[in-house]
Amino acid sequence: MNYVYLLKSKKYNKFYIGYTNDLKRRIAEHNSNKSFYTKNKGLWEIRYYEAFYSKEDAFNREKQLKKHARGMQELKKRLLNSLS
Repeated sequence: MNYVYLLKSKKYNKFYIGYTNDLKRRIAEHNSNKSFYTKNKGLWEIRYYEAFYSKEDAFNREKQLKKHARGMQELKKRLLNSLS
């Protein structure tokens, strides 16, 4: 299974979107400062994820959320109470 996930920093009001085939391992990497983009930005907690059978589908969804502001705005609107 492949996952697209949304993390929120517990320390800062920052979000991070990524994709992986092992969600638990990847979150542990973020929280142990093994990820370049989330390093030294506090502990991260998962707020949302989507599962895909296809790695390509997961990659395309991650790209849609990262590159297109409207995709992220719609996701934040849908998850209004979960992200606060």
